[in-house]
Amino acid sequence: MLVQQQKIQFSAYSSLYDLIVPEDNLLRKINDLIDFSFIYDELLNRYCTNNGRAAESPVRMFKYLLLKTIYTVSDVDVVDRSRFDMSFKYFLEMAPEEDVINSSSLTKFRKLRLKDTDLLNLLISKTVTIAVEKGIIRSKSIIVDATHTLSRSNPFLAIEVLRERSKVLRKTVYLFDDQWKERMPEKNNTNELEKELAYCKELERRLENEQSLSSIPAVKEKLNLLKETIEDTQENFTLSKDPDAKMGHKSADSSFFGYKTHLAMTEERVITAAVVTSGEKGDGPELPKLLEISQENGIDVDTIIGDGAYTGKKNLKLTSGQNSKVVARLNVTIAQGTRKDEDKFDYNKDADSFVCPAGHMAIRKARQGKKNVGTNQIQTYYFDVEKCKTCSLKEGCYKEGAKTKTYSVSIRSDLHQEQIDFQETDYYKEKAKHRYKIEAKNSELKNLHGYDRAISYGITNMQMQGAIAIFAVNLKRILKLM
Repeated sequence: MLVQQQKIQFSAYSSLYDLIVPEDNLLRKINDLIDFSFIYDELLNRYCTNNGRAAESPVRMFKYLLLKTIYTVSDVDVVDRSRFDMSFKYFLEMAPEEDVINSSSLTKFRKLRLKDTDLLNLLISKTVTIAVEKGIIRSKSIIVDATHTLSRSNPFLAIEVLRERSKVLRKTVYLFDDQWKERMPEKNNTNELEKELAYCKELERRLENEQSLSSIPAVKEKLNLLKETIEDTQENFTLSKDPDAKMGHKSADSSFFGYKTHLAMTEERVITAAVVTSGEKGDGPELPKLLEISQENGIDVDTIIGDGAYTGKKNLKLTSGQNSKVVARLNVTIAQGTRKDEDKFDYNKDADSFVCPAGHMAIRKARQGKKNVGTNQIQTYYFDVEKCKTCSLKEGCYKEGAKTKTYSVSIRSDLHQEQIDFQETDYYKEKAKHRYKIEAKNSELKNLHGYDRAISYGITNMQMQGAIAIFAVNLKRILKLM
């Protein structure tokens, strides 16, 4: 049975909130800014409304997840902190003496109640609507870019995560007791994951035996994060990789295994649209979706600011038809021509190369034809045939027995002349100055809200993580601009 969350119940101690939680507290301001009842309305059909034991309010459960994202803490710690942190209790609309939930309820809420919910678009739409109503968004430009998030299941990176968690834990311990440097277990100096796990377990054991130290909130939070990482690694590092994550490329010689989140943001730094894909996807093909979602959320767009990945022929044709300008340095090699969607390879702007549908990057490229003689030049990209031979997508792509696998694009000297002329205008140069803002937003998502690594497996969970992280940064931005 589901009961809609009410405001804070009358309690003899309720007046404590006015004394302890100041007017400028972030959580108080968020509560005042937004009516969270839309969460109840969205999830109502996921509960039985007239039978069974009363369920915890979906609004309160969602707020727990939001707190977890804002403060980058584990399930255990966000619940534990809500037991004694009065600003947390106020935000959760609890009476001061009211008891908290069991942390395992958060996992069930994510899996049972939020599953198959378009939370990403729901939360972004809600914050953009608030920003428009408050008169915060005045520009007609969106800035577009993509940021990558590492999968939890990459076995080559799991050891790095463990080392980083243990390093942060040790530093926190030393702040309170410098003599613990002599009591720490011997570090693992190999690249063997099993030995790193053994080291982290021993570190966990020693600190838990020292209650006077492990009970300190700062130490306890870091210790719980390490414990979660140990458990996740033990359960998954020997299994197959995350089936939805793919290998992406940050440069010609740098790759990652995970996901990409394609973002659109106004000049006021409010995110208006997001699309989560696997890591190998190119940036340019997602522009139409980002533009459409931004417009559906009430943004009037006349300018799109990005990089060369967004200057494909289809994107320029789309925006031209809407009388919109693309403020991005033209890259003439990314036009896909008349190829079918299943035949298309994605251009990776960071590596200046093409990536096949399986996520493999070209190993070299060559240009044919002469410049400025009235004929098209051809740029040919060569792929590693040894990978093609065993690729699961080779049918229709690689011809058995072929010694090479190539992908070619035409480079026409007269292509996009209008865009080339636009790049020399003062308007283009002025608008291009705003592009740095989305880099800062990507950094905020990763460094302050844990978006550098997926907290769970599968693209659905990645979308859920993105939804709550973007919701948090948008609320913070709106409050700052107000």
